[in-house]
Amino acid sequence: MSSANLSNPRRMMAEYDTVLTWVVVALLSIGLVMVYSASIATAEASKFTGHQQTYYLVRQTVFLLIALLAGLVIFQVPTQTWQNLAPYLFLFGVVLLLLVLIPGVGKSVNGSRRWLSLIVINLQPSELMKMFAVLYAADYTVRKGAVKDSLSKAFVPMFIVMSMVGTLLLLEPDMGAFVVICVIAMATLWLGGFNLKIFAGLSIALPAAFAALIFSSPYRMERVIGFMDPWSDPFGKGYQLSHALIAFGRGEWFGVGLGASIEKLFYLPEAHTDFLLAVIAEELGFFGVCVVIGLFSWLIVRAFAIGRQAAMEERLFAALVAQGVAVWLGVQAMINIGVNMGVLPTKGLTLPFLSFGGSGIVVNCVAIAVLMRIDYENRRVARGLPI
Repeated sequence: MSSANLSNPRRMMAEYDTVLTWVVVALLSIGLVMVYSASIATAEASKFTGHQQTYYLVRQTVFLLIALLAGLVIFQVPTQTWQNLAPYLFLFGVVLLLLVLIPGVGKSVNGSRRWLSLIVINLQPSELMKMFAVLYAADYTVRKGAVKDSLSKAFVPMFIVMSMVGTLLLLEPDMGAFVVICVIAMATLWLGGFNLKIFAGLSIALPAAFAALIFSSPYRMERVIGFMDPWSDPFGKGYQLSHALIAFGRGEWFGVGLGASIEKLFYLPEAHTDFLLAVIAEELGFFGVCVVIGLFSWLIVRAFAIGRQAAMEERLFAALVAQGVAVWLGVQAMINIGVNMGVLPTKGLTLPFLSFGGSGIVVNCVAIAVLMRIDYENRRVARGLPI
């Protein structure tokens, strides 16, 4: 960068999307405050936490610091490097998913084997796999561009790979991550211009496959039944959803006030993770929920815009990664919000940037760092500067 650019603060700032940065900061800040509010009672009552009400707040703060540091480091990595590493990172993710299933290696919580213990923290490989899936799907789409109309050469290899990953995720089980990763892969192929006839077939085949998965598992079937009528068994299958809906109802327009939620007092399970939005709805009301949805909407729209700009500069891999990040975060947020509102069956998916959890927060911030790097490179290419 020239000395003229260094001496001009406005020109320096023009290389970064400051509004996008502040949107992410706002989401992380809201998440930190609400995780603390939602977890106070749980932390005080648990011997595991030493009865310290700030236990989850301190851990979430540490996770945020690690995530921000990781984001700063990842931002320095050129997009071309991610394209070169994409297949190897995807294979690494598959290895981690295999390790999770090995008894004595993978850690089981509430009947699900989704974590690897790293002594101080637990790593959730499915979170990493979402980012690796974005990179791999984008690289695959670029590599297969010349044969994108061929079912056998373009679609079948991706279908086999994603089926393998899906099988590993369902063995954990982690149906939510499986859905998100499948959507990422299919959306990336579609955005990359693959044959539309393939996706017409998928629109029929995928719903049938998901229906088979649901009917083949009594556990998933119970969740669907509880979702359809939670009040028929409010102390059993419909317990989580009924209390989430009560929280939404109590919040009304502007909420009962920060910290004043009743549902978080051992009524609503996983109040600081999967059902954090219900606590937001109760304490901050319809207004608070709209703020959260508005921030996510802006982030997703901006990510697609960054991808479009990269495509206009003929940077296809970067474009597909940016749009893949938008699809990932958008779909995961939509599913979590839908679950909290009773629009979708209960899934073990957290709300990006807000819910408690180290793996999720770190990977979400890494995704934003990659997105901002793409935007940074777009701006430099548009100005004729080296990346």
